[in-house]
Amino acid sequence: MDCHKIIEDTYAHILSKENKGAVATYIPELGKVDPAHFGVCLTTNDGTQYTAGDAYSPFSIQSIAKVLSLSLALSLEDTMIWQRLDVEPSGSAFNSLVQLESENGIPRNPLINAGAIVVCDILCSHLKDPKKELIGYIRDVANNDTIQYSETIAQSEKSNGYLNVALVNFMKSFGNIKNDVEQVIDLYFYLSSIEMTCCQLSKTFGFLANGGKQLITNKQILTRSQSQRVNAIMQTCGFYDEAGEFAYKVGLPGKSGVGGGIVAVLPNSYSISVWSPKLNEKGNSYRGMKFLQLFTDTTRETIF
Repeated sequence: MDCHKIIEDTYAHILSKENKGAVATYIPELGKVDPAHFGVCLTTNDGTQYTAGDAYSPFSIQSIAKVLSLSLALSLEDTMIWQRLDVEPSGSAFNSLVQLESENGIPRNPLINAGAIVVCDILCSHLKDPKKELIGYIRDVANNDTIQYSETIAQSEKSNGYLNVALVNFMKSFGNIKNDVEQVIDLYFYLSSIEMTCCQLSKTFGFLANGGKQLITNKQILTRSQSQRVNAIMQTCGFYDEAGEFAYKVGLPGKSGVGGGIVAVLPNSYSISVWSPKLNEKGNSYRGMKFLQLFTDTTRETIF
């Protein structure tokens, strides 16, 4: 497969088409991002990278980071975390309160907001300095000490995160939050503020295309079994109530964020990240979805 040509041709085709959607404005800092940004990076399992466009520009990965906090929780508690979380697609908005009430405070999966908040609570129970140790873990997975939280975006999240505050308090009322709600939601807001480039993001997620082992170093991040299960959750739950559409049109495990980023993996082959800030009506990158659909249509390589 000529990755370089396919990436460039796919990028040029999508760039030539209309850029529909709108940037996320409910987090004020995200509303300031230039909607014309568009970057792609594919990282093969031997560490080779193929790029197009704004692949080296940092952006807020937002909910994509939920996969990394989940990975840390799995490495700490393994299957015990499923006593407090489910693994089913939500079929509802990523910040729904209605579903939580009907299911007694147990989030439908760890990649919606409520689920990621429970994961943050699990981390608070294990880590002496959760914010410091979480970013340390993510730097370790990424093999990059420069990755950091964005203080500006974290504060922007805090100033408008009323629904997320409601979610953590609601779950506390059901006994599914064990730590102080302020500590838990603070960790969640900082998790959502992490910034990476497409190249950093693609490389970071390489362990999920490599049986749980970090690319190049082969350091074990998750067991093969845990890695397979994280991929399964991304496949069924990584795009909120558009997960079925992504599975049908793209056919790769992946995760999106409202910063306009998407990362996806083809196990035993590559990880790929796309960034374009304009979102469709489901909250996923409009160009990112279009790019990945055309890309897998062209390569004819999916998990199916």
